[in-house]
Amino acid sequence: MAFTTTQRHGRRLISSGSSFEAAYSYSRAVVVGSHIMLSGTTGYDYAAETLAGAAAEQTRQLFRNAELAFAQVGATLANVVRVRMFIARPEDYEAVMAVFTEAFRGVDPACTTVQAGLFDPEIRVEMDMDALLDVAA
Repeated sequence: MAFTTTQRHGRRLISSGSSFEAAYSYSRAVVVGSHIMLSGTTGYDYAAETLAGAAAEQTRQLFRNAELAFAQVGATLANVVRVRMFIARPEDYEAVMAVFTEAFRGVDPACTTVQAGLFDPEIRVEMDMDALLDVAA
């Protein structure tokens, strides 16, 4: 991914270069003060232009995508304070949560998990996150 950062209306806008962001006029993340808001992120591998079939691997790639976006502003997953998770298939819950636990052990963000139909039937998990630059990472 080719990230870019722009300033507009008192916000720092982070783009991953995804065609979705350009087509639908949104940013991968928006930073206001110390608050980072990460848009809904999936396990699509933008470099390889692939989407893994298994929920666990999609979740791992989702976290790699999130880490790349957070790195643009000097943050990591350790700065995350809130996660909203959307799982398409209830049978994937345990696999997704196992990867979530690996990523957030010791961070323990607030988390909401819902089963939801996602826009692409191949996507099994999507998350958006809020992070704070001024929390101890």
